[in-house]
Amino acid sequence: MKLYYVPQTRSSRPRWLLEELGVPYDIVRLDIAARDNRKAEYLALNPLGHVPTLVDGEVVIYESLAICLYLADRFPDKMLAPPPGAPERGAYLQWTVFAVATIERTIEQLYDHTARLEEADRQPRLAVAARTRFAEVAAVVDAALGERDVLVGDRFSGADVLMASVLGWGRLFGLLGDHPRLEAYARRCFGRPAAKRARQD
Repeated sequence: MKLYYVPQTRSSRPRWLLEELGVPYDIVRLDIAARDNRKAEYLALNPLGHVPTLVDGEVVIYESLAICLYLADRFPDKMLAPPPGAPERGAYLQWTVFAVATIERTIEQLYDHTARLEEADRQPRLAVAARTRFAEVAAVVDAALGERDVLVGDRFSGADVLMASVLGWGRLFGLLGDHPRLEAYARRCFGRPAAKRARQD
């Protein structure tokens, strides 16, 4: 199994999940500056040239969410995803998608209009709207988490990997200051040995 990887990108999520699973895998580090991601051999795996990409035998998957969902189901004995038909399965799928499709999109809008785009292309009103929207969606997660340590059931799961990863990005923008439970939750998740191993290099 190979994970095509660039540090401090969305490819950190499946790497973290692989470390949680404790299964053998190889890391293929791509040098973006050298345009490794635009070379023909990589574009044959991921036609957009993005990371991450996972190769598992004949299976090739891109998109960090898809890879994480695949891996958690690929190794059911590791119990990082409720099995199909389990009562917690719906909540697990909901929170994995919510992290990427709802929360991350809001943070990305804030990033675009405060840092990524050229100054002339930034729209301050969209940055303000993103901060307001983040407060709304974070409150939903905060209420669902409550006093529990994990999002789904009573076990750490792939939903926590994805949610903590996205919240960690939000923390860089100071977005968790008004959400102490989410701040504590993210810190707990990032304090796990597997999370530390995934970030050690």
